Amino acid sequence: MSRPLERLTRMPGAPHNAAMHWFGPAFERLHPRLQALHRSGGALDGQIGISTGRGLAGLLGRRLAERLGIPTDRAQRGFRVDISHSQDAMRWHRRFDDGSELLSVFRPVGSYPHGHWLESTGPVRMRLGVDLDGGGWRWRLLGLRVGGLPAPRFLFPRTDAYKRIESHPDGERYRFAVAFSWFPFGELLRYEGALHAVPAESADPVERVVT
Repeated sequence: MSRPLERLTRMPGAPHNAAMHWFGPAFERLHPRLQALHRSGGALDGQIGISTGRGLAGLLGRRLAERLGIPTDRAQRGFRVDISHSQDAMRWHRRFDDGSELLSVFRPVGSYPHGHWLESTGPVRMRLGVDLDGGGWRWRLLGLRVGGLPAPRFLFPRTDAYKRIESHPDGERYRFAVAFSWFPFGELLRYEGALHAVPAESADPVERVVT
């Protein structure tokens, strides 16, 4: 699977985009595969796991998943994400194998390490910091707005999300996880997986365009 990942570096793209500009020199601290993905865009797919908590945590998790467009009727699903970049934003278009979709647009503010990103996903707008760790990228929730109104962080689940490259017997994979938890209920919702790169000719041409 390492060959498709290498092909990401040959996909057309602008020499600089929102991610590269925001990170500046720190962009080189990302794993080379993550650099390629955030330099030129691309597509990833594979199987992911989806889980919710127990009892009230499960009920809250399923409601949160419904609002986000994440199906929870099966523990595993096929998943694909198309990633594109422009000079002022990143676009993540996630697709589940039941037809559900989740679109997020990330816009940079300032620059690393003191700046942040504004993620718009449906009615929710999150302000996110970034921590770099061993070539990976971890989001840090700084604030949020729902329907245009600021929401106190204690009223919204804690978010833990990361992405990194890890080795597998059949090649390097893109490992990610997104989890929502809320004290005192514990973890409400999690989806995660190890994805492989889609060859360039199979990627969605609309999602790969860099403007």
